[in-house]
Amino acid sequence: MTTVESAVRPAKGQRRTEGEASGKRAGRWRRDKTLFFLALPGALWFVLFFYIPLLGNVVAFQDYSTFKGFLASPFVGFENFTAMLGDDSFWKAVVNTLEITTLQLILFFPAPLGLALLLHSMLGNYLKRLVQTVVYLPHFMSWVIVVSMFQQVLGGAGSLNMFLRQNDIGVLSIMNNPDTFSLLMTSQIIWKDCGWGTIMFLAALVAVDQNLYEAAAVDGGGRWRRLWHVTLPGIRPVLIMLFILRLGDILSVGFEQILLQRKFVGANASEVIDTYVFQNGLMNGEYGMSTAAGLMKGIVAAAMMIAANKLAHKFGEQGVYSR
Repeated sequence: MTTVESAVRPAKGQRRTEGEASGKRAGRWRRDKTLFFLALPGALWFVLFFYIPLLGNVVAFQDYSTFKGFLASPFVGFENFTAMLGDDSFWKAVVNTLEITTLQLILFFPAPLGLALLLHSMLGNYLKRLVQTVVYLPHFMSWVIVVSMFQQVLGGAGSLNMFLRQNDIGVLSIMNNPDTFSLLMTSQIIWKDCGWGTIMFLAALVAVDQNLYEAAAVDGGGRWRRLWHVTLPGIRPVLIMLFILRLGDILSVGFEQILLQRKFVGANASEVIDTYVFQNGLMNGEYGMSTAAGLMKGIVAAAMMIAANKLAHKFGEQGVYSR
């Protein structure tokens, strides 16, 4: 064998290593092909309805016309972003969005945790399953039903005001009050999704080592001490992960929920970024400016999630994804 042939031809050990790797890949494929085919429809759904539509963000840099399409519409650079930033209604939508999402972070995010702790402390399995079923049910109701129920109870002609009128107490303007609309939205989402949000927390609570509770009780730790020193540290990775995921969705505050109640409180109180995109894009035909608003919202949300995940890494937590 010549020197050139020996340099080009791989060594026996290398060929054996490549063959072993190929054999392992084939073995994994034979073992996991059923799981692959089960996951394929979900992956295709994400590709078709999430990743391919991302190409439409090019409209944010065009003077888009539905008659000309993507290819023929002229590029205008950042003119749509400039027009959007100079629009007072956009900044009003930003302020309303931040107000609603701040309330939801303060009031809604801890609510499933508190409910999960209460459910976890129940001793009777039958009672626990019954309560879980009851609190899960509102999640499966549409926002049309939820808003209608709130209107029937808290509206101007609702049961609450009927009771107040019958007792000469006066009436309360809850559903039609722009000043309390953010609090109303937060209370609605707590009623609807608080029970559903307990699923992850309940799974995390079950995984906490019960021996730690027994050791804490032997050392004299009361209920609150065990909660603070055992329960919360045990579910801290799940808490951090859910908080980071919530930051990624922080600027989406319930488009359907707001659209159904817009006529009650007016656009000044209910305009958020999602409704701004809807009104300017589909209703007014300002496709470029509305796409620019949606693109900016996505970029800001992604940046916040990535920054929060990196901060979690600095404190020794895994976060949503590893380094």
